[in-house]
Amino acid sequence: MKQTLLLAALAAGSAVAAPTVTRLTPPSELFASGRADPVIARFLPGQRFDLQATIRPDAGQKITAARFLVDGKPVAAAVALRDCATGCVKGLAAETAIATVRAVSSDMAGRHEFSVEATQADGQKVVAKGNFEVVPFTAALGPKVKNIIILLGDGMGAAQRTAARIVHGYAQGKALQPLAMDGFSATALVKTASLNSIVTDSSPGMTSYVSGNKNNNNEEGVFPDDTTDPFDNPRIEYLSEYLHRTQGKQLGIVTTADVFDATPAGNAVHTSNRGAGTGIVDQFFDDRARTGLTVLMGGGRKWFLPAGTPGSARTDTSDYAFSTTDPHTAEIVKRWGAAAGALDKDRDLIKDFQAAGFQYAATKTDLDKTDAGKPLLGLFAFSNMNVALDKINGRRGTDKNGLGGASVVQDFGLPDQPMLDEMAGQALNVLKRAPKGFVLMIEGASIDKQAHNMDTERWMLDTLEFDRAVRVAQDFAAERGDTLVIVTADHECSGAALIGGSVVTDAKLAELATKKGVANLRNQVVGPYEKAGFPRYRLAADGYPETTDIDYRLLVGYGANADRYEDWRTKKTPQRDGQQPFASEMPLKWYPANAAERDDALGEYHVTGQVPGEQAVHTGTDVPLSAYGPGALAFTGVIDNTDVFFKLAQAAVKGVVAPADASGASKPPKPRR
Repeated sequence: MKQTLLLAALAAGSAVAAPTVTRLTPPSELFASGRADPVIARFLPGQRFDLQATIRPDAGQKITAARFLVDGKPVAAAVALRDCATGCVKGLAAETAIATVRAVSSDMAGRHEFSVEATQADGQKVVAKGNFEVVPFTAALGPKVKNIIILLGDGMGAAQRTAARIVHGYAQGKALQPLAMDGFSATALVKTASLNSIVTDSSPGMTSYVSGNKNNNNEEGVFPDDTTDPFDNPRIEYLSEYLHRTQGKQLGIVTTADVFDATPAGNAVHTSNRGAGTGIVDQFFDDRARTGLTVLMGGGRKWFLPAGTPGSARTDTSDYAFSTTDPHTAEIVKRWGAAAGALDKDRDLIKDFQAAGFQYAATKTDLDKTDAGKPLLGLFAFSNMNVALDKINGRRGTDKNGLGGASVVQDFGLPDQPMLDEMAGQALNVLKRAPKGFVLMIEGASIDKQAHNMDTERWMLDTLEFDRAVRVAQDFAAERGDTLVIVTADHECSGAALIGGSVVTDAKLAELATKKGVANLRNQVVGPYEKAGFPRYRLAADGYPETTDIDYRLLVGYGANADRYEDWRTKKTPQRDGQQPFASEMPLKWYPANAAERDDALGEYHVTGQVPGEQAVHTGTDVPLSAYGPGALAFTGVIDNTDVFFKLAQAAVKGVVAPADASGASKPPKPRR
């Protein structure tokens, strides 16, 4: 029951209609259901956020004034009041009003009640109440950490981590070579639900770690609202913004995805539409003075090239421009210090970065030549980068699985791409010079993307690539002793399950595929329990398997899959990536568009999907989080994804609250080759 209180008198002793508050932000159970618990919105002392209310007046009336109060005291900031004549979601009457106060904060720890009081033209008033909490810093047991590194394996659940370890090898039940992330000091299980679903997507999955609050699916760094503008939602201050503003820390973002994608953007960009690519990348640059952005690397060149340039995806329809005459958006510029933006599809954003002192790398060769003393922009693909399996095969010169005898990376036209660990190393070379420290987010993006595609070997090798970046971060932290590292996921993808091992050689498996069907490809192949044995992948000098088509291979099933066909062998080519600007041209247009097209000829062993559509989906399963360095021991138990934010901030602002981890001061063991 929404708490609304009519303050005006009843006319002539009979009831009259009353204005109604239909949304109150920050979200709270006090407003939604009348219960004070659980507290939904939580903030650090001094962390900024917006207050907002949607108010429906009586028919023929108009809301003429509104004010917000916290603990009964009026908020000393201007209230922007606009109606819904234009720019509101479908179904809201034109006279509906949206009242907003931007960039408020509280230093007082504990629970707070906030309210909105609105008045309509005839004098009637309505009040609605909600609550939020300011989480205090506590007395530290150890020093402050200077640097924070967040390693995010997108879609990486326990099964994905385990599969990568199995590729490293087992002997009589013991792992021959643990993953780098296996050697971290503490591990927790993380609950991943978003504000509006038990199954999150990557946007709130990431932003919960770096804002301390739940977002709706598809939204980054904002609370939901009732406008159609994807860039004017109520904002929440990110960890990068908070620590840059209060301590001067710098920000680095590294990903194998397009840099506009949900996870990288969910560290610095405020939008309700994760797909608004032009505005997202512009906001990276325009608001760099607020976030401390110093390193940005991944794919996504298409958003940086002027419209009309081959490969460009810039459009005004996905951009942002805040009106300085409309108080609703003008206050974002005034109170948050955000850039006003412009509809500038012809902007050359690479040149803008270079003019601002960033060096630009378009290839691994360029990256190797960069100067550690300058900010760094690296864009190694037009959209998502190629996955580890295809990059490695391209480097080895053994991959002829593209079309016309070329390699996959040659077909994509970008054969000189760096691996994630190489990108991580260069990012740290730049950021280690930050005098006040840094926050660095490193994402292994295609663990998720290939799990969506149910392309087992590609996500397995992307998990190995991600773990090599984990090793780079761990080595850095071990040498310094002032860096806290966490490795986790935003969610699990596909419901991956390690169901056993093949009981036949790869040659026999290929033969059974020609005979087709369940009787051959399931009944004669799948070995559960002791029949699974220990798959023996042979690692090459580069740390990746010589081949993934081995005898008695690991077999992976999916619990959140779409329809597919299975023959258990490595897919020769990846699926077509529709985000690539040249996906409809030769040779990429001949790549399979979906799993059914990719697998249709594979032995005709059909696996019925659990979900509709063409892709596997995210699941609501808890994900592991491992921590290393000073403050690592604070990350134990079963925690909410928003708890991570407060633990990271505590370590950076006041100091660690659990005993400093001694292993963070010594070199971790090197992997065996």
